[in-house]
Amino acid sequence: MQTRLHHPELWARVEQQAVDTPAIYGDFDFSATPERFTTDPSGDGTTGFEEMIPKLMADDELIEMMAAYTYMGDPVADAYASRMKDFGFRALIDMLQTACDKDLSAVPDAPPELVAFIEALEARPEWVDMDLVREGARVERNQYAHLVPFAIRGAFLATFMNRYSALPMALTGALSDKLAARRVHETATFFTLTVIPGALERHGAAFKAAAMVRLMHSMVRYNVMQRDGIWDKKIYGIPIPQVDQMPAGQIGSFLIAFQAMREGREEFTAEERARIEIARYRCFLLGLPEPLLGETPRTITRLMLARQATLRSAFDDETCGALVRGTMNTQLSHDRSPSGRIDRELERGFSKAFFIRQFLQGDTRRAAAMGIHYTLRDRVLALGAAGRIYSRLGLYKLLAEIPVVRGAADRRLVGKLNRLLKRYGHAEFVSDGASYRANHG
Repeated sequence: MQTRLHHPELWARVEQQAVDTPAIYGDFDFSATPERFTTDPSGDGTTGFEEMIPKLMADDELIEMMAAYTYMGDPVADAYASRMKDFGFRALIDMLQTACDKDLSAVPDAPPELVAFIEALEARPEWVDMDLVREGARVERNQYAHLVPFAIRGAFLATFMNRYSALPMALTGALSDKLAARRVHETATFFTLTVIPGALERHGAAFKAAAMVRLMHSMVRYNVMQRDGIWDKKIYGIPIPQVDQMPAGQIGSFLIAFQAMREGREEFTAEERARIEIARYRCFLLGLPEPLLGETPRTITRLMLARQATLRSAFDDETCGALVRGTMNTQLSHDRSPSGRIDRELERGFSKAFFIRQFLQGDTRRAAAMGIHYTLRDRVLALGAAGRIYSRLGLYKLLAEIPVVRGAADRRLVGKLNRLLKRYGHAEFVSDGASYRANHG
């Protein structure tokens, strides 16, 4: 069992989950280390940083913290989700949406768990610099308008590279192409909303979306932990622990930190710092605690690598391969116009290239083994997409540096983002237990 010497208060909060939310954690053994956690890393997810891994694994305090957060869900959202037996699936969603759109006073007889959930979202921590968050949103609008629509599928695939962390997606029915498309669009919707002006404020659309994402994750925990035969706690621990939310919330920060360290920098530039700050605030809204959110290139890199190193390597075709293929094969756009068809082909080629380069270190044979075949045609499409993407990124970056046109260029980006949100469609951010399938892994 992992030693518990350095973080007694954190371990106490971990074990308190069984007391506060017995419907989810009542019979969970917090004294046992699940199979998913390892102190003998295989190298998966840490390629390129091999020299750092021995030092990371020798840091007992860091590794113990990763172990503790492997057991940690989302206490306030979990408590609210556990009221499903009293209110039902739809009522919980409706009450949360009303509280986000209006206020708690608009929810008659709001359950105390909803009050605590909303108050936790509203409790903006002192370390957040909202001016820097807004600047980060302005900087990132260019990326979300021009790069993200072509890269989101490839980035999403990275979440399926390990069966221990990917299994919840498989259980919720995401193996189907249709649901895979919905999950990709919901992910794109959430992150795109966060860079829309005002969306991260108390009654903004991104604030509400973060609350819905947290409830969706807690509903997954409630549903899988309530049922026999679909979740092996000794192997997988708890579904969607805090450490498994780090990649989605921090992948952009990690890539920025990686580039800074490769250039020998220990500090971020002003623009990078703004992008890091909006990522940190997104993560706060999604329920991640401050200790998992680094501020410097080195701390961000260390935290992410520690997460990767302590997650036991495991890729299986039934879970991971099926999720990868389902996500790559699904059709994200149904625009039948000539430009829509061209964009669809460019996106698929670029997504493959992005995934293989960023997450497989360029290993096309490994990609093929997963069912992603990177053909000559894909290479041509990826190059064409890259030329278009980076020319537009460069143009709008230049315009942002010219005071007389900066405002107009930013308004145009906001218009592009709003059109993208319409294309992504309405995001429900829900997990209906009726769609779950048994675990055959």
